[in-house]
Amino acid sequence: MTVQGEQQAAQDALPELRRQLQDGWAGARLTKTQLAAKAEVSRTTIYEALRPDGPVPSAGTVAALAKALKLPVDDLLKLRRRAAAFARPAAAKEVAGPGRPLSAWDPHDLEVHPAGAVAGEDCRNVRERRVLPKYVPRQHDGVLADAVREVAAGRSGMVVLVGTSSTGKTRACWEAVQPLAARGWRLWHPFDPTRAEAALEDLHRVQPRTVIWLNEAQHYLGDPAFGERIAAAVHHLLSAKELAPVLVLGTLWPEYADLYAALPDPGRSDPHSRARELLSGRRIRVPDTFDQEALASAQVLAKAGDALWADALSRADGHGRVAQDLAGAPELLRRYEDGSCGARAILEAAMDARRLRVGLHLPQAFLTDAALDYLTDSDYQQLSEDWAEAAYAELAQPVHGKQAPLSRIRSRPQHRPPATPPPTTAPMTPPPGQLFRLADYLEQHGRTLRRPHCPPASFWHAAHTHLTSGDDLSHLADAARRRHRLQWAHHLSRRAAETGNYDPLLRLARTRQKAGDRDSAEALLRQAADYGHSEALTYLAQMRLKARDREGAESLLQQAARAGHIDALPYLARLREEAGDREAAETLCRKAASHGNTDVLVYLAERREEAGDQEGAENLARQAADHGDTRALVNLAVLREKGGDREAAETLYRQAADHGNTRALVHLVERREEAGDQEGAENLARQAAERGNSDALAHLAERRDRVGDRESAENLARQAADHGDTRALVNLAVLREKGGDREGAENRAREAADHGNTRALVHLAMGREEDGDHEGAENLARQAAGHGNIDALIYLAKKRERVRDGEDAENLAREAADHGSTRALVHLAERREKGGDREAAETFYRQAADHGNAGGVYPTEITRVFPRLWPYGLDPDGTPTPRWP
Repeated sequence: MTVQGEQQAAQDALPELRRQLQDGWAGARLTKTQLAAKAEVSRTTIYEALRPDGPVPSAGTVAALAKALKLPVDDLLKLRRRAAAFARPAAAKEVAGPGRPLSAWDPHDLEVHPAGAVAGEDCRNVRERRVLPKYVPRQHDGVLADAVREVAAGRSGMVVLVGTSSTGKTRACWEAVQPLAARGWRLWHPFDPTRAEAALEDLHRVQPRTVIWLNEAQHYLGDPAFGERIAAAVHHLLSAKELAPVLVLGTLWPEYADLYAALPDPGRSDPHSRARELLSGRRIRVPDTFDQEALASAQVLAKAGDALWADALSRADGHGRVAQDLAGAPELLRRYEDGSCGARAILEAAMDARRLRVGLHLPQAFLTDAALDYLTDSDYQQLSEDWAEAAYAELAQPVHGKQAPLSRIRSRPQHRPPATPPPTTAPMTPPPGQLFRLADYLEQHGRTLRRPHCPPASFWHAAHTHLTSGDDLSHLADAARRRHRLQWAHHLSRRAAETGNYDPLLRLARTRQKAGDRDSAEALLRQAADYGHSEALTYLAQMRLKARDREGAESLLQQAARAGHIDALPYLARLREEAGDREAAETLCRKAASHGNTDVLVYLAERREEAGDQEGAENLARQAADHGDTRALVNLAVLREKGGDREAAETLYRQAADHGNTRALVHLVERREEAGDQEGAENLARQAAERGNSDALAHLAERRDRVGDRESAENLARQAADHGDTRALVNLAVLREKGGDREGAENRAREAADHGNTRALVHLAMGREEDGDHEGAENLARQAAGHGNIDALIYLAKKRERVRDGEDAENLAREAADHGSTRALVHLAERREKGGDREAAETFYRQAADHGNAGGVYPTEITRVFPRLWPYGLDPDGTPTPRWP
């Protein structure tokens, strides 16, 4: 036999081996379970041996199956040896990447919560036995299973489960990847020295057939320094065919998922653009509760002898929150509610710290001092000398043997080789003393429970005294500013600046400027500049420009540029362009672009186009495209189109599309549609959707609907929804409502809400209210509020007020306020103020201040009403702050 013939025979050996085993199994008329019992191997082994795309079965498996099926053992083993010899060279080429074999992992090491002891069981007997109850699949498990089948077939994929604490997200991911263990997959959990650093360092080393485990993905995607780079690296990994297949699994709490999905206000920076792009179409909601089908499955397991399920279901009481029960949530809650006054005060201080974005690890000195004002006068007087020690000991007692309300964090010592030089950049010195972490469930419980409350004075004082992290101080300064606690915002901003974090000073300066206090704003910016923050010089320059002091502005911008603040260059370039110095403007543009800032190239391209210099405009646009920014090409195309030069516009759109700009494809879709080329338009729209932009599909759906082609419109909208564009689901709901299919409209609206988009529910609620269906409107509005959007409730409140149904309007506004809406509180305050009840109005305004304006208060209320009522801010207890320096 020739060498080529031997290679072909070896390549054909595995399919022939499987064919003979399949024929023998069919002839024996056995089920896989019966065959497994007869061959004395597991059912999984049978599955892997017979699966067409599975690995080469072991010699022992082949021999066992041959004997059980009465096939020639020697002939099958010979085929198996040929197959193994063919597979071995390919395997030898594999390079070990990060992670270890999936089969080597313990689920608890991947942060799957162990189940607690059964009520009444002696915890001492189970302390070392970390167990999991049998798994009950739910609806989201089907999506995970589909993703696993896709990667097993060779296509990379990513799924992020979004749900509240202790709802089974991590366990679902663990169960989903088990079929990959038998296929030899690896699993990598980036963790050390920090999650973000570990991920960024080794993502480029990931090899095919690896599960990337991003549990609590906010630690990766939300990292202020590395998050966007991690998102970009993961996106590259998923799209690189030579690295396929890989599977990325992550979990997120809803508030983080919503934060990354939210579009920034016009003119604001976009800190999560890559994360938003990465998560689009890859998020799956995990409900807080088990539905009836899942509860029934759990009951079957309980009746079959699973004591953990039986115990959890005995407390379910119809609410369906059994996942949280298994994770110890009820006991954690009981320990908080029934604990000593000192323990409760410490927990509430920790809850407030976490909801106001202080880091995971909380210093004991901070918690102890912060807790004092959470105590009543009576409780404070009765404190023993060792109250804090007793409270920490109480909170350290574990729940069901696995997690404590407040856990002490052990810091690992750094072990370095002898004579190794220290790192060039030493990390910030951590605060002295012990560090503690609040239990996840109590943290999330506190976000709701404590939402209406501004922390007391001891909290802010302890933060100013004990916290040393610039990020922590920055977040608390912002929290104080949003609650109009201006004095604490000022002092915490100064403390943050001392650590090198100047952002709070800048934000505080913007707040003062909006309130009309220009002198204070400028003083704060100068403080930031004195601390070495060159960006403050740029803000000062902007103020100078508004005051028409161009010379002073340019001087400040030059100082900022010399100090290394690249963002000053575009402003200088604009000033040079406006002064007619085009050469200097372009030089500054190129310098900014070389540092990654192409905004000014886009700006100058448009200016040249408006001035009639088309050649100069295109030259600048291509320079921007060479730096990866194709916006200028698209903008020029729009201008050419408006000027009637459609041919030139299409050329520019195509150039931008060739550079990967999907917005250009959307414009080309519109051109095809207008020309009557529906097939060409749809093909281009699908191309854009496959590249991550489903706008064109949604636009085509709307256009077809306007011309009466409902069938085509719904088909296109569904395609967009399949690509993760929830706006298309909203459009479907609207289409169904227009067509009189109210039930279908509501179903699509709920589907969109489950994917995080509640606009359809709000739209339907408004429509039902207009039609006089008040009950239907309120029902839909409450559904939207349950998904975190209280706009419909506020709309209904204002609508009822306009028809003089004051009592109903107030009830709806109060309901919106109960869902955490500061806008609703402001609305109630305005009603009282218009009615002449200034005292009641001020009470509602103060409640709105306590909530903070993160929930959507209009800027005018913050910048005008609060300064008018309390020009120097509020003290933590809500009393007006006296004038302070």
